Amino acid sequence: MLKHRGFPSRLTGTDFQFTIRRANVKEGATKIIKRERFKDRKAPDRAADRAFMAALWACFGEEPFERGNLDAGRLSWLFGREGVPAEDPFNPASYDALLRIDRKRAEAAFPEVFAPDASPVLWDDEDEDEDE
Repeated sequence: MLKHRGFPSRLTGTDFQFTIRRANVKEGATKIIKRERFKDRKAPDRAADRAFMAALWACFGEEPFERGNLDAGRLSWLFGREGVPAEDPFNPASYDALLRIDRKRAEAAFPEVFAPDASPVLWDDEDEDEDE
């Protein structure tokens, strides 16, 4: 499993996880699914989606990226809309799966991330394991 060094492990000041520490060898990768984002979601949930998209954009831009240690649950909130498969066939239960950001849809959903005066992403890497 590819570890995205420098990618935030979580949203600063919260327990919203962006990455996982190690692969699930026993059961395999958690399947990425499309989760519905309803308009009445709580502000912290929306902030986590926004920060995760900002981190993805800052790290990968429009280039395809390997799922690796990115959290399946967090990816699932974007999957099928702003985050789309970058390969065919796409295996949603593989750490090697390639994804990409659909910029047009991402800009529509998270305009503040793509604004010219967007503030830098704040993240917390204090629990990142450098030994693994």
